[in-house]
Amino acid sequence: MEVSYQLFVDGEQGQELMEETTKEQPFQWITGFGYALDAFENQLVNLEKGATFDFTIPKEQAYGEYHEEHVLDLDREMFCVDGRFDKEHIYEDAVIPLQNEEGQRFYGRVAEIGPEKVKVDLNHPLAGEDLHFKGSIIVNRPATTQEIEKLIAHMSGGCGGNCGSCGGSCGEGCNCGECGGN
Repeated sequence: MEVSYQLFVDGEQGQELMEETTKEQPFQWITGFGYALDAFENQLVNLEKGATFDFTIPKEQAYGEYHEEHVLDLDREMFCVDGRFDKEHIYEDAVIPLQNEEGQRFYGRVAEIGPEKVKVDLNHPLAGEDLHFKGSIIVNRPATTQEIEKLIAHMSGGCGGNCGSCGGSCGEGCNCGECGGN
């Protein structure tokens, strides 16, 4: 599926534009694989090419409520490399990869850097917001077997044999012959 859209949230001055895709650079995805919010897909899946849409997804069906307890004060030492604070990667508003004790990976946004602590916000940037979408359908058709195979290969860490889309760095196990499998 391919759509162009504008995403708005309620701001202090009324509707605030948060994100926009165009016909030249649309949002493209295969439905049913978790790449788009279920509520977003459900609104669009039965629309035909050229159809327009205008709908709101309540925060409960989007990214949920904003939770203060998901804002953590982490020791600044956690962000040191060779005894020095990593200023290159750790700065306010940077989105950084993290990992918990169980090995689960997730992202957080650096909210504040203090002399001893780094405040990291683990909430989704749109948590607590109702999402208002306006746009149009560019393509709505069933995915081909090749498209699904390529997506599954990407989800597994490979490129699916099309190194043009990964720049030749598609990961271990690729056997496309163009990138050397790394």
